[in-house]
Amino acid sequence: MKTYVSKLVLKDTIGIGVLVVKEELFSRVELFLEKDYQKSIKELANIYGFSEDAIDLRDKIIFPSAIDSQVHSRSQANNEDFELASKQASAGGISVMVEMPYDAGLLISNANNFNKKLKDGLENSYVDFALYATINPEDGIKNIEELIKLGACGFKLSLFGTDPVRFPRIPPYLMYEVMLECAKYDVMVGVHNEDHESVIYLTEKIKQERTDYKAHNLSRPEWVENIAVNTIYELGASARAKAHVVHASNKRALEIANNYKKDGYKASVECCLHYLICSEEDEVRRLNGIAKINPPIRDLANKEAIWECLKNGLVDVVSTDHVRWSKDRKSNDNIFLNSSGAAGLEVLLPLFLSECKKRNVDLSLASKLLSTNPAKLFKLPNKGELKAGNDADFVILSEATYKYYAKDGFSNLDYSLYEGYEMLYKINEHYVRGNKVFDGKNVYKFNAKFINPNEN
Repeated sequence: MKTYVSKLVLKDTIGIGVLVVKEELFSRVELFLEKDYQKSIKELANIYGFSEDAIDLRDKIIFPSAIDSQVHSRSQANNEDFELASKQASAGGISVMVEMPYDAGLLISNANNFNKKLKDGLENSYVDFALYATINPEDGIKNIEELIKLGACGFKLSLFGTDPVRFPRIPPYLMYEVMLECAKYDVMVGVHNEDHESVIYLTEKIKQERTDYKAHNLSRPEWVENIAVNTIYELGASARAKAHVVHASNKRALEIANNYKKDGYKASVECCLHYLICSEEDEVRRLNGIAKINPPIRDLANKEAIWECLKNGLVDVVSTDHVRWSKDRKSNDNIFLNSSGAAGLEVLLPLFLSECKKRNVDLSLASKLLSTNPAKLFKLPNKGELKAGNDADFVILSEATYKYYAKDGFSNLDYSLYEGYEMLYKINEHYVRGNKVFDGKNVYKFNAKFINPNEN
């Protein structure tokens, strides 16, 4: 058993208090009265009834480990896998990777493929994990019930066809059938929010005119995203299903989501780190293919508008949409010939918290967006907050100014969308279910667990 006295970030408040870890769980989480903050450990132990050998971390912050709702660890064959991705997650303060179902050569759309990925995770992951499933359009909805019983935490679909085999388009009529089926089990459906026909038409048109960094946004403008957002939520409303937009990149998309919430529908929305940190005028202009994301990173005015939406409660979850592409797939001068996506597992928690500090966003709100809300969305038992009875997933943070460079981390990359960014928080230690998985320099393997919503 270990006892810590530290600044604790809870879902609704922050304060100095005591946190006790017994085996793999939090056995006690309690804030002190403010008048007692400066008392000695011995005095506090006597007042609040805990062991005098408590570790005094009042110059540090204990924050709940993040849950990354959107990880593509196996999109490029022989490039990234569970081991490499989860090492980055461990160092980045992420206790649960929610794995997307679009693996190279293995669409997670049936029991056999689901179990193969589950086995891989249990053998090789450095952090706990949950699994999205999807459907093969040729199979329709026939495998959904079985996949839910196996522990799928949600179903990921796309209105845009990235690849007909690895990442297929699901047309609205079939998406509606999926939502009807998932609604029977109260399982969420997360959807990629871009209109297929519009993207195909605009891409063909724009690439005849230009192929520079601006061409990507022109080929996938906000309205292309937002008509898809409307489709997703209207299908969810009709099916009485949990409809979730996985990466809203503009203010209007967040407003549409909020309107459906106000009308009482089971709508939720996710915003990715890159939309909160980057802009077309800066990163996309400088980095070209490295900053290519779908939907695109928008302009600076839109980034600022998203932050205002976040402060006003219009964002439910913040994630990475992590994918680690080899550099040759991100370095073509023709923007259309680059793969879409960026690695972010190592920086999600420290970079997002750093930006929150700069913008006076309370850390308790950050904990909801990174931890509490994802746990609720996917119904992950005993995850998501510092609370007695929950898994002891937490990071010990210090306030420190430094810059992030990919070569210093665990991605085995020499480039990053976030290269050289200033961090204001440093992860000193990371624990998953009471096991130390990162000590500030090294990551450590332990018995990672598949987080099954059916055990809730």
